[in-house]
Amino acid sequence: MALTVAKFLDVSGGLQANQFSVGDRYTINSISDLDETYKQLMDKPIPVIMAVTGGDGRPNLTPMWFDYEADKVLVNVAEQRKKTNWIRKTPQITLLLINPENMYHWMSIKVTVVREMSEDDPNDGPRVTAQLNKIWQKYIGEGDEYQLRDPSINERRVLFECKVDRIATFGQPG
Repeated sequence: MALTVAKFLDVSGGLQANQFSVGDRYTINSISDLDETYKQLMDKPIPVIMAVTGGDGRPNLTPMWFDYEADKVLVNVAEQRKKTNWIRKTPQITLLLINPENMYHWMSIKVTVVREMSEDDPNDGPRVTAQLNKIWQKYIGEGDEYQLRDPSINERRVLFECKVDRIATFGQPG
């Protein structure tokens, strides 16, 4: 699987002609082949801004936790939320990871859902719960299990496994 990465020209090395436009496009075979400058954004507990097409046709933006396995981006959401159905209706998602220490160091990832798993499924359910607990550890680090389930309902989770379509990168960490 080949992925196109668009690397924007940035101002980290000083002003330059055509800054903030795409400087290079190159192909990688896997998201694990990303330059460490950008891969670190995926590995640190940085919130991602997820954009999905809302019910009114406009982008709906949500800050979320970010996770991936191998070449798939994983999006874990509560079954009862509107965005879950929006993703089902339009399974293209854009994710934006911004370095909290330098807003001029970011990465945008466009993905398409290739598989949906329910926490209630006898085969896939344990994977959904385990992935939720894993990102709880990544972002919160306290306790072994996700502790933000809505106590007023029997909150169930859905895991969307997504293939990466395109990546855009910008800037340097410092």
